Amino acid sequence: MALDRWIAFFVLLAFVIYGYTAFFTMDALLPPIMQRNPIWPSSFPKILSVGGMLTALIVLVGFEKSPNPDALDINYRRLTEYKLGQAVALLVLMAVYALVLRPVGFLAATFLFLSIGSLILGERRYLVIAIVSAAATAGIWYLVNVVLGIFLQPLPAIF
Repeated sequence: MALDRWIAFFVLLAFVIYGYTAFFTMDALLPPIMQRNPIWPSSFPKILSVGGMLTALIVLVGFEKSPNPDALDINYRRLTEYKLGQAVALLVLMAVYALVLRPVGFLAATFLFLSIGSLILGERRYLVIAIVSAAATAGIWYLVNVVLGIFLQPLPAIF
């Protein structure tokens, strides 16, 4: 079995465990007054687990394969030929983003994360990076803060 199918298999196992937790254990802890709500805290994890299981099954079964199977398979013997530096840099950037989110504030941390991530992936039109990062940051902050009512500290912790 190809490397992408092994990865899909382990992702499927993770989503099965996540789905079991979302469907059977999270709702048992709800107080009775919240059990009458149309949307529970486990609603998004349930949707995410089903979507993840379906996506992993599509990869596992091979529905996404092209007619030329050798063109798209990941060859684990040639991992050094892939852009592992970009992948590792993005993982490090995600970890740094999680660490600086509270001290720097959501707006600055997210804008910098999106901008630096775009640069790592190879985008070189700086004006486009700035506009898209600013719009995405402001849009996400507005949706989470105003629409959902979840407070995100927009500015650094010293303010």
